Amino acid sequence: MDSASTNPPFHKAFKTLMEKTQREREGFDETELVEIEECELPVIDLSPLFEENDDEVAREECKSEIARASKEWGVFHVVKHGISSEVLNGLRIEQEKVFKLPFDVKKNNNDFNFFAGSYRWGSPTATNIKQFSWSEAFHIPLADIMGSTTSTTTGPNNTLTYRIEQFAWDAYNLAQTLADILAEKIGEQNSKFFRENCLPTTCYLRMNRYPPFPMASPSQVHGLIPHTDSCFLTILLLQDQVRGLQLVKDGKWIAVKPNPHALTINIGDLFQAWSNGVYKSVEHRVVTNPEFERFSTAYFFCPFNETVIENCSKQPSVYRRFSYQEYRQQVRDDVQKFGTKIGLPNFLLHNTWCRTSVKENI
Repeated sequence: MDSASTNPPFHKAFKTLMEKTQREREGFDETELVEIEECELPVIDLSPLFEENDDEVAREECKSEIARASKEWGVFHVVKHGISSEVLNGLRIEQEKVFKLPFDVKKNNNDFNFFAGSYRWGSPTATNIKQFSWSEAFHIPLADIMGSTTSTTTGPNNTLTYRIEQFAWDAYNLAQTLADILAEKIGEQNSKFFRENCLPTTCYLRMNRYPPFPMASPSQVHGLIPHTDSCFLTILLLQDQVRGLQLVKDGKWIAVKPNPHALTINIGDLFQAWSNGVYKSVEHRVVTNPEFERFSTAYFFCPFNETVIENCSKQPSVYRRFSYQEYRQQVRDDVQKFGTKIGLPNFLLHNTWCRTSVKENI
């Protein structure tokens, strides 16, 4: 199928924002996108957590590695994670099929009875080129899929629904395991917190496609703008070896070297707040590629909207208490007002942060 009929109207949106940016003399600083260096993330073998043996030493060392990477990096790779290649490859194949549908079909949710409103592209609230994402996605509330009859009925989306549900169950179990370990490692005694507040139906899945960026230099625009994730954990399935994921480490951007055998685990905002800053919600972005499209799938481990996020440690609180619903609403408000997410700085207990300074630098 002709990519022109498949892709959203990126060029038109990009041109409009570029002209607006130039009129306002908000020059795009390409140094922000310069790739400083490429690095390999910590790689953690999770097999000691799942093997039926009495090697308690290996299990404890594995748990310690998970906690250490979450404190020092906020992101890490896991291998031997318990999710089969059949499940991962099955989802990849079906995901690529749905993105190859005509843009009008995706936009209008034709034949997607549970995807209504889930398709998005670019950045509708962007006020300048730095806030524009050269990507398209399906952002799917798993409450619409998990345990529903949709996955067993016939229809164009039947196989995709089945593959999403397969992956989502496995990702949920992995996320629960990791969350329990991270809670244990900071001395949290409420071992039921995540199992009571994060259910398969409270989580989300986002399927991403990053088309090639064919204009000038790919450093002129993001595939996905810099952000942190508004959840406890993200499990990221990088479905190809096209580079693009970058993150902040020690105050500078670094490029993540893909690992074909691993899943990527991100710590999200809720875990940073809940752990009182012990675990780090990592800022990350995706840069575009001039020649190749890129696919990924992100599983977001989220609680009920009513869940209260508060300091679980005995140390003085860094953030005030807030509900997940309040957090999500604040993010939406900031995106509408500023064109970008602000996040946890809004919830600092002693907030000396100034929104106007952020607005001037967006």
